[in-house]
Amino acid sequence: MVLQSSNNAKKLLAKLATGNGHGEDSPYFDGWKAYDSDPFHPTLNPRGVIQMGLAENQLSFGFVEKWMRNNPQASICTAEGIDEFKDVAIFQDYHGLPEFRNAVANFMGKVRGDRVKFDPDRVVMSGGATGAHETVAFCLADPGEAFLVPVPYYPGFDRDLRWRTGVEIVPVICESSNNFRLTREALETAYEEAQKSDTKIKGLLITNPSNPLGTVYDRETLETAVAFINDKNIHLVCDEIYAATVFAEPGFVSISEVIENDPSCDRNLIHVVYSLSKDMGFPGLRVGIIYSYNDAVVSCARKMSSFGLVSSQTQHMIASMLSDDEFVESFLVGSAEKLAARHRSFTKGLAQVGIGYLQGSGGLFLWMDLRHLLKEKTLEAEMALWRVIINEVKLNVSPGSSFHCSEPGWFRVCFANMDDKTMDISITRIRTFVLQNKEATKIKKHKFCWRQSSLELRLSSRRLEDIMSPHSPLPQSPMLRATT
Repeated sequence: MVLQSSNNAKKLLAKLATGNGHGEDSPYFDGWKAYDSDPFHPTLNPRGVIQMGLAENQLSFGFVEKWMRNNPQASICTAEGIDEFKDVAIFQDYHGLPEFRNAVANFMGKVRGDRVKFDPDRVVMSGGATGAHETVAFCLADPGEAFLVPVPYYPGFDRDLRWRTGVEIVPVICESSNNFRLTREALETAYEEAQKSDTKIKGLLITNPSNPLGTVYDRETLETAVAFINDKNIHLVCDEIYAATVFAEPGFVSISEVIENDPSCDRNLIHVVYSLSKDMGFPGLRVGIIYSYNDAVVSCARKMSSFGLVSSQTQHMIASMLSDDEFVESFLVGSAEKLAARHRSFTKGLAQVGIGYLQGSGGLFLWMDLRHLLKEKTLEAEMALWRVIINEVKLNVSPGSSFHCSEPGWFRVCFANMDDKTMDISITRIRTFVLQNKEATKIKKHKFCWRQSSLELRLSSRRLEDIMSPHSPLPQSPMLRATT
């Protein structure tokens, strides 16, 4: 009776409400659920899952907290800011506070080294980058039409671009043989395949710096993308939400810089999605930005922003903070230094046990290469390894297949969303797991049995202690080095 009632309730709803368009069945989201059900805590739950699947920048909070203490008037909810309360709390139209748009445009320029300027009148608010991407998709494409997106790509794009808009994604296959570089050949291949299936391509979406790769697009690749979309007369949407997370060479090059020096480019085809979620570590404030060079898109997106405005209180505070040039300069330098230091520390720990990664200079994560730990080079083997890492090593890392990567064995691992002690524990867990796999491979090659008594005879007491330590949840691992 309960089941029948449930089925009837679903029949009364729209297809959107009962469908699976959100994509929550992805391993990417399953990892989050595993963390939510058993979160690590240094004292309350030291054996819990450590969240390494969340691309969040917590390393720079010290700079923000210091500024907030020194500028309490920036918030309308303090005694110092109460005089501004009425003007900020009353109705604001969807254009946004002028001081907010001015401050954001100025900040976007500074993030890009002041090599390009942004017009405040083209800054459109949105509820985070999620809302910004959906709004752009609504503006540029009709249901059934599609965007080209290089793989691997952020799993949330399946939700952001497709779920409510009806827009499709056509993958552009990029491979590890050339470090997942986007090429004209790959773009042409994807475009031609779409034409064969009668799928109309309306645009190309790229993420720079890349999520999940942590790499930045060089000027030549961006020029290739611009030439391609101009030739096809389709749009180019550039997700630049990690622009200020670049911490090493090569540095960040914005699409806005490229088109400044390309008089042949049709600027009506160029659109930038930005936010403060990654660069400043403010995902909870939901500050998303659409910056389009197309007047009609700006006008339409601004009207649609009524469904996802940034609160006027947040606008007021952000405007105050980003208008402080001294703070902005120190923040950008300090944040890059902290990210670089964490990146060095984490990669050093990986190198000690022979784990490689794609060389990158930006983002809050690594594209980690665990292909050598796969039992075989298949998606099934990748998922088996991922389940061990999630359930037994107790680290939420995201498998490459959830980013639509065609090559098994790559994993995205985030390194900026935790303190130093938690990072040390994460490295210890990874190190113990890998060393155990090496020991297991060695034993198998010598035809030793897996019984615990045999291990006790053949391993030193120190090695056995490491394997069975509280920091190593794995008594033994089913993963062996690939033989092909």
